[in-house]
Amino acid sequence: MIRHSWENGNEQSHNRRRGALCKMIETQFTPYAAVIGGTLIGLASVLLMAMNGRIFGATGILAGFLSPASSSEWTWRAFLLAGMVTGPVALMALTGDWPVIQVPMSTLQMIVGGVIVGVGVTYGSGCTSGHGVCGMARLSPRSIAATMTFMLFTFITVYVMRHVIGG
Repeated sequence: MIRHSWENGNEQSHNRRRGALCKMIETQFTPYAAVIGGTLIGLASVLLMAMNGRIFGATGILAGFLSPASSSEWTWRAFLLAGMVTGPVALMALTGDWPVIQVPMSTLQMIVGGVIVGVGVTYGSGCTSGHGVCGMARLSPRSIAATMTFMLFTFITVYVMRHVIGG
């Protein structure tokens, strides 16, 4: 959620000196959605490993979907990706409302972030679902190092975006 307001105290005078309206980015606390989402990701990871012997790495699944090795490889990837995309439709069917999505970044910031994530996924040989969920569960040293690295840079990015650039 983005809330536009003047801050109180010392920050207020600092923001006035900057001559701009302060943009505060607040992250809403959603424990039920987080537990349900995490459970579904874990369940999908276990089922994919049990049924196909595959690691649930979302970027690898997408890459294999775009350039499949065989039609059977494409099929399971297509179903998995369709399940990811249709989540909001299922939520609407259950609650009667579309999920509210608020992106507190500009289109340019999202494009730059996407490119940076793509480069990181390529050099890191995997993403948060592959390393962070499946690799960590297997106690893979490479995945533990990769997860620690991307979490460190996530913290740095959030700090810079919220406290340095975002006001």
